[in-house]
Formats: sequence, structure tokens, C-alpha cells
Amino acid sequence: MANGDGSGLSRVVDVAGIDLRRTLSVHQQGRFDPTTRVTDREVWRATVTPHGPGTMRVQRIDDAAHATAWGAGARWLLDGLDRWLGLDDDPSALVPAHPVVAAGAKRAVGMRIGASGGIFHALVPAILGQRVTVQEALRQWGALCRALGGPAPGPGGLRLPPAPAAIAGNGYWWFHRFGIERKRADALLRVAHHAHRLDEAATFPVADAYDRLMAIPGIGIWTAAMVIGPAMGDPDAVPVGDFHLPNMVSWNLAGEPRGDDPRMLELLAPYAGQRGRALRLIGIGGSSAPKFGPRQRIMPIAGW
Repeated sequence: MANGDGSGLSRVVDVAGIDLRRTLSVHQQGRFDPTTRVTDREVWRATVTPHGPGTMRVQRIDDAAHATAWGAGARWLLDGLDRWLGLDDDPSALVPAHPVVAAGAKRAVGMRIGASGGIFHALVPAILGQRVTVQEALRQWGALCRALGGPAPGPGGLRLPPAPAAIAGNGYWWFHRFGIERKRADALLRVAHHAHRLDEAATFPVADAYDRLMAIPGIGIWTAAMVIGPAMGDPDAVPVGDFHLPNMVSWNLAGEPRGDDPRMLELLAPYAGQRGRALRLIGIGGSSAPKFGPRQRIMPIAGW
């Protein structure tokens, strides 16, 4: 690890056989995530580390990933590069037991499940995703980053995610301007006040990390799985309580257009220990479940 061109710390690792875009896109909250940018050529990530703000760029050149990082958190980001890229992940641990899963595995050769190490960065958008549409949650995430995040160090033009202190300094009513009602705002405030305990969870065994997160009111199994999967690299993370996933699994693995959580878990049972990976492969190799009924737009609460 060294100063590459004088403007940041740098590191090079071997990534032969790894698909960086598929591996790292799970950390991006939509195409317009102000903190994370993933393209075929490079990946940018801005976050708040235990040592302060940091930005990292990873460029692929042949079979090598060239990483450069800036800011107080630069060394922490580079130290965690191997885990973020999933270099210690073993995709062969999942043996396809269904043609759809096999098709996904064939299309996603090179996809790894890595760990960002950033519990709080993943937790805020997961809370925003509770009980609203994906589009609305992504809009609110971008708005919070612009309002509370600040410019990220280094080049790239990214924004930092909101730091715990920036969130904790507001009342629940302050979040209404972004369409965030009191229940989700209260959950954001609770996790902000317990951020130091959540940071510790990234070093725990996965089961203990779930217990730590779910001990906070407003954090259930869906939110915890949405966080621990990408932040800790858990290949078995299943967001029980998701609106769409049971239908996707039931449709692709059993030809049933509608399913519930028990049916989803039953169909995923052959992949115990790798159920999160199986979900990703089903999404890649399968198709969407049939849609019935109108979509209802969430009414704005700003100005209430």
C-alpha cells in the first residue's frame, strides 16, 4: 500500500475470474446513488468509516483491480478491499438444484458475495425501504445524502452518506420534508443514537450481528438481512417480509404466481447456508412473477 500519484493511497489486487460489476453493484442504491457509482470500467464508493470519511475508486485493468482511496478513511477502505471484492467467497458452495438457479449461476460466473464492512451505510437506505416503493426509497436516500452527507473526499464528485450525528441532530418531524413518516424517522433516530454499537456488530459472528441489529426497535428480520447480506457478506441472508421475493421464488421454482414467506423458505431449503446467493441467482436467471392489480402511489406527507 502506497501513495500512488501523491493524491491518495493505492493498492493492486488480483481479480482474475471475478465480475466486479455484478459483485459490487449490490452496494449501489439505484442508478443515481450519490455515494456509489458502478460501471463496467470502474467502481466508486464514498462512505464514513470508523476513522472518518473516505472515498475509494476501483479500476479493472486486465486481471488486476487498481484501487485508490482518499480521506481519513482511506487506509480502512483499502485494508477491507479483499473482503469487499469477495476474494474469500466460494460460489461453488451453492450447488444448483433447479434449472432457474443453474441458469443464473451460468450467467453470473464471476459474481462474488463481498462485505463492505459498513453497517450504518447499509442500514439507512434499508430503513427507508420499509413499507414504501423502491423508487420512493431511492429518492429519499438521495435527498438525505444531499441534505446531510456533504462532499466526499478526493475526486469523483460523490456525496458522503449521512453520518449518525447528522441524523441524530434532528427531530422526527424534520424528515417529513422528504416524505419520511414518523415510524421510519424514529427508526433512523434510534440507529443513529446506537451507531457505535452497530459498528461493533460488523466484527461479530453473523448470528450475533442479527441479534444486535434486531435489538433496536424498528429493525426487523427484513431490514437486518438487507444490511447484513452486503455489509458482512452473508451468503444466507434472506429478507423475510419482502413484498416481491416470495412471489419471485414461488414463480421461478414452483410455477406458482403467488407465494408467502413460509413457501419461499420451503423452496429455498435446499440452499441452506447459501439462500441469499440463491435469491440473487434466481433474480438473474429467472423472470418476474405475473403482476395483478393497480399500483398505488404513496401520498406525500411533506407539509403535514
